[in-house]
Amino acid sequence: MQYLPRYLLNNRFIIISTDSGYNTEYMPVYTRQLKAYRGIGNKVQFQLLNADQKPIDITDYMPTFVAFDEEKRQVIRRVGTIQDGVKGKFEIVITENDLLDIQRQYLRYNIYLTDLEGDNHLTYADSNFDNNATLFIDDYAFPGPVDSIEVTVFTENNSEWYSESISAQPAINGNEALHTIAIYSNNYTGDVVLQATLENNTDESTNWSNLHTISFVGTETEPVVYNFNGVFNFLRFKTTNSPTDTIQKILIRN
Repeated sequence: MQYLPRYLLNNRFIIISTDSGYNTEYMPVYTRQLKAYRGIGNKVQFQLLNADQKPIDITDYMPTFVAFDEEKRQVIRRVGTIQDGVKGKFEIVITENDLLDIQRQYLRYNIYLTDLEGDNHLTYADSNFDNNATLFIDDYAFPGPVDSIEVTVFTENNSEWYSESISAQPAINGNEALHTIAIYSNNYTGDVVLQATLENNTDESTNWSNLHTISFVGTETEPVVYNFNGVFNFLRFKTTNSPTDTIQKILIRN
């Protein structure tokens, strides 16, 4: 029997204030890398100390957490919750939605305090007044679904238009493979035929079978969605009329 311990810990960081005067001692504070995981909410505790390592009363302050990407765009902003104002403790919650559109990467972050008069006071990453704290967005804990495959290019052949071949990923789907397609159209009139093959490679001699035909009358205002099951090596789409400017894209998820 395997025994694998797991840990439920408070992710706590120390930050520094220079309100008590200039500090000559070099002391890294929240330079430890902060890590947040996509797919779940992340709670982070901070404690504000002065140069003498004494807690600073933040009862009358509002702490704010901001994070920026490589383009210096603010991608996260969260107001903290005071946990123990006298001891300088507060908590920041980076929600699942905050990280929904942020890919695995490093961000820079800062924390500032807003007083009762509305003035902002910056905290520092170390006693040399640096703001180089980093936040790593990790997606290994909850990877989530992969991006859909997008089809936009069709090639004409004998007055019919064919998309490129798309892998149906048979190795990961098993016998009950579920596929979903969504067709985004704009005044398209004609048929879109879903085709599949079991051959290992695709070329001009590949045998394709028709799986399903979706007919459009040109008045569709919403994407047309179709689900189907089956283990195939490749998929593609055929249209009976030109899709140029009328079929915006086809999304497929295996």
